[in-house]
Amino acid sequence: MSIDLGAAYRGSRERITVLVAGTDEHTVVPATPDWNVHDVIAHLAGIVDDARTGNMAGATTDPWTAAQVERGRSKPMAQLLDEWTEGAPGFEGFLSSPAGRAAQRAVFDIHTHEADLANALLAPLALPVEVVEWAGTQLLAAFHDDVLRAGLPPISVDTSALEVLRGRLGRRTQDEVCAYGWSADPLPYLDTWFVFGRRGESLRESASIASEGDVDA
Repeated sequence: MSIDLGAAYRGSRERITVLVAGTDEHTVVPATPDWNVHDVIAHLAGIVDDARTGNMAGATTDPWTAAQVERGRSKPMAQLLDEWTEGAPGFEGFLSSPAGRAAQRAVFDIHTHEADLANALLAPLALPVEVVEWAGTQLLAAFHDDVLRAGLPPISVDTSALEVLRGRLGRRTQDEVCAYGWSADPLPYLDTWFVFGRRGESLRESASIASEGDVDA
């Protein structure tokens, strides 16, 4: 399946803007415990600013994201949100173009942080079903490719698209991932499964959203 990446990004950005309005920006985000709400917004706004200025050396690495947070540290969150809103349309237009497919990680990233913020602020999860299903399908296909590259035997995983999104991107514990419907012992596959490492403690968040389908592949 395919989606309009720019529209998906814009929808998440707008929901996040509403979600964090009037909240305590110093609230720690358990999914990224070194960051609070303000830091997450600085990161998201910083991605758009870096894309606009061409500062993409080291993109997605820890130093690159840390620099975004540091640049935004002295700015009020309202200013960061305004800058993000102002700079995002060009980035969203790029994502909607054929060339934007190469930057689909930005769509995974923003929806991951939207879910992180909802968890931190005890808010309902509002990710669109079609985006979650698209992300789950993409990330599960990438997992199977990674399995082949690692020289492991093929394996199937039966779980929801949301769990694929949250699990592969480091928001689930090892025990939570092992509880998925695996066709074989998952332990040899876990290093391949976790893109950003595994959590030590559960986020204790809902494992589903309304009308979400399952991924079985």
